[in-house]
Amino acid sequence: MKIIDKTPLQDQKGEISFSARIQGTLKYGLSWFSDLEAQKSVIALLNRTLEKGYVLIRNFTLPGSDIVIPIILIGSFGMQVILITKVKGLFEAKGDQWNTKDSHGRSQPAGINLIGRVSQYARVLQKYLQFQKIEYPGQIESVLIAADPGAHIDSMRPAARVVQSDAIKQFAASLSQARPVLRPEQVYEIAERIVNPHPPKSPEMEAEAALQKPAALPPPVSRSQAIFNSEQTPFDPKDLGFAFEDDGQSASQLHESSPAQRLPSQSAKSRKIMGMTTAQIILLVVMLIVECCVVIGFAVIYSMNQ
Repeated sequence: MKIIDKTPLQDQKGEISFSARIQGTLKYGLSWFSDLEAQKSVIALLNRTLEKGYVLIRNFTLPGSDIVIPIILIGSFGMQVILITKVKGLFEAKGDQWNTKDSHGRSQPAGINLIGRVSQYARVLQKYLQFQKIEYPGQIESVLIAADPGAHIDSMRPAARVVQSDAIKQFAASLSQARPVLRPEQVYEIAERIVNPHPPKSPEMEAEAALQKPAALPPPVSRSQAIFNSEQTPFDPKDLGFAFEDDGQSASQLHESSPAQRLPSQSAKSRKIMGMTTAQIILLVVMLIVECCVVIGFAVIYSMNQ
């Protein structure tokens, strides 16, 4: 399986330094780094089963936006958007709802709707393909994978496919046995077009290309169809209508495994210091204090052993 890793803030070796970890925590949230570790474990399992003819794009940021698609998996079976979660406990996936359950079986809506979240990921990627004029037959499937064995999920016709930790290998095997809808060359072409989108052509470039082609009599088309064919609309993330209603995080505080939310208002931006909110600055100070305490502790232990 070919893996295209677009994870932000990591170096060329795929590692994240301490300073980058602080930066990522401030930008994406407290669980950002642990979410990345959960992704690694699941990707390793998929890679053992899915060999040639599959492409996995990890943590791809849509151009011109803060929207990070966690996992895009493309193969002969088609295309999936995968959200990997490390939650523990009892849960219920019912339709487009994601609920928590207590020991008595009572359920209530979870703070973050993971089913709705991964479904939105699939929709926004579908729109991105349309903007980039990338041909893909059918709809993109959304998949939620629980990486922790401590997560137990009751599924009742969920809007997204739900895979628990003990079924990841079977999930990968089912993909390799699925009815093929894409040829190998299509798989790699779609992946390349997603990661390296073609810039929209200007009217001048289209006119020049038309002059270079041999003349041919086109079939008659309506005026409205001719106008539509002459337009090249660039990708604009604002046109996606992609926002969250189930929590109050801003786009800058979004977890990597979470789609973008409403951008903060102008008043919220004015309260930022050096591009960071008060909460982010406090978090940074706390992490620096903890790190200093760890260094001092090691120094004291070393001096006592001398």
